Amino acid sequence: MKMKSIFRIMMLMVAAAILIAGCTKETSEVRLDPKLGTAKVFDITSNSATVTGFVVAEGDGFTEKGICYDTEANPTIASSKTPFAGAATTAAFHVPLTGLAYATTYYAKAYATGPAGTVYGEELTFTTKPVVPTLTTLVITEITGNSAMGGGSVTVAGGAAVTARGVCWGLTDPPTIADSKTTDGEDIGDFTSELTGLLGNQTYYVRAYATNSAGTGYGPTVSFRTEIDFPAVTTSAVSQITKTSAVSGGDVTYDGGSAITARGLCWSTDPDPDLNDNVIAGGDGTGAFVSDLTGLSVNTVYHVRAYATNSKGTVYGDDIAFQTLADINKFWVVGSYNGWDNSDNAEFIISTATNPEAEGYVYFPAAGEFKLTTDHSWDDAHTFGDDGSGGLTNPGNNIVAPAGYLKIKANITDMTYSVVATDWGVIGDLNGWGGQVPLTYDSDLHIWKGGMNMPAGGWKFRANDSWDYNYGAPAGSNNLVAGGDNIATDLEDDYAITLDLSHPNEYTYRADRWGIIGDATGSWSDDQNMSWDAVNGVFTLTLDLVVGEIKFRANDDWGYNFGGDLGDLSLGGSNIPVAEAGNYTITLDPWARVATVTKN
Repeated sequence: MKMKSIFRIMMLMVAAAILIAGCTKETSEVRLDPKLGTAKVFDITSNSATVTGFVVAEGDGFTEKGICYDTEANPTIASSKTPFAGAATTAAFHVPLTGLAYATTYYAKAYATGPAGTVYGEELTFTTKPVVPTLTTLVITEITGNSAMGGGSVTVAGGAAVTARGVCWGLTDPPTIADSKTTDGEDIGDFTSELTGLLGNQTYYVRAYATNSAGTGYGPTVSFRTEIDFPAVTTSAVSQITKTSAVSGGDVTYDGGSAITARGLCWSTDPDPDLNDNVIAGGDGTGAFVSDLTGLSVNTVYHVRAYATNSKGTVYGDDIAFQTLADINKFWVVGSYNGWDNSDNAEFIISTATNPEAEGYVYFPAAGEFKLTTDHSWDDAHTFGDDGSGGLTNPGNNIVAPAGYLKIKANITDMTYSVVATDWGVIGDLNGWGGQVPLTYDSDLHIWKGGMNMPAGGWKFRANDSWDYNYGAPAGSNNLVAGGDNIATDLEDDYAITLDLSHPNEYTYRADRWGIIGDATGSWSDDQNMSWDAVNGVFTLTLDLVVGEIKFRANDDWGYNFGGDLGDLSLGGSNIPVAEAGNYTITLDPWARVATVTKN
């Protein structure tokens, strides 16, 4: 009701009270004109409401008062009406209206009937609330062990828009939308629903539902029973891998509604092994189990899958592949080059997972002899030498070694060995792929080294001027590969080349441009490039310096830089101070990590 109307009624009531209070016994026969007001509507539901009226002046006396209402404006007592049936203790009277239609707008007035006829209060309007939708639930069809089809029909919207509909289900009756449910559109009408993620061999209860602003309504409950489902099983990660054994297993996490009668692990060298391949039984029932795989071949890829069986059938876990360890052989090279020291101080050669032939490089400063040992005992079973005809045997004779940087290979699978003296160099676009540019072996640093100007282009490491011995590297990698890709040089400049073959089957290289950087040069951003001095075997640069600090940096990048003591530079070391401004000549031996800073 509008505030102006309420205020007007209250003023009439106040005026009436003053007039009544001012009457004496002698004026008690005076009658006001009949007056009536309609004040408010409250307690509105979907089928009821309460309307309040006020009797401001009764005139000659009312014989009946109440509320009349209709769905049309200006209702009268000829429309629907509800008389007030309570005791009149105040001017206000409250009349509950019942049996109303939901979601409907009504017009209501207070009325009072007396000898002079019927008077009416102000007209008020109100709208009843909606009700939840009305539905039917479809019979469940297409039942499997884990799914089914259902649905329903929203036959009555309930006076408000249907914002969601579907089916809900559970293992107890009745299910609600707090249980599992589908969402299958909006509005009234038919819909179908797919129930998924069900458990096998279980009774489910299903109801269609629909939601509007009044809440959620449900259709009748229907029930059904799922079929027995397939089990669920996972394959455990493979662990404890050796040359001939491993450990795996699985976990049966769901029985499908039927007893698990068998479980275990199947394995093969082919993907997706099944019960027709190798099988390790793992008992029955749900839960985890462990399987030991034995009798495997070395350096071989195997596939394993857990399995589980119930009355429905057999299912498998994920295929997990693993590789047994290679039969890697490591031989200590013990001989005249190291005073026949059969300890960890000796150099060694080793095979790889993909190549049973062990190899490595050992420097012999003079011609001599050696043997190969697999431990430090000198036992015949662990010692290998020449069999007298160029092959290996236990314990065998000493193997003859020429002087030089020797590439040594040994294979106890076919009992062969080889010893080749190598001289390494660089070949590529720097010399038109002609004869190799030699490198120098540094026996103290155990590296091959050299400085040279390299154009932009490709190059490789090669030994003995023969392509039988060459190494390249994948793009962006410093790890060498026998016969590998050409190594790319992007900029023409002087480079310090380092070839490290001292770690068997883990050969690496570096190709570095060197420069000086620091505030003593005027900038910590731009390098001052150094040049290769082939006569003195160092990189050098003459330039003006101011008081400040410098460092040596490779390839214009902080990933590889030297600092600290000039006589023993360290990787990433501290800045080198320049105490006095002047013209300086600076040299750097990047392999020995020695530098000089001389004021001219």
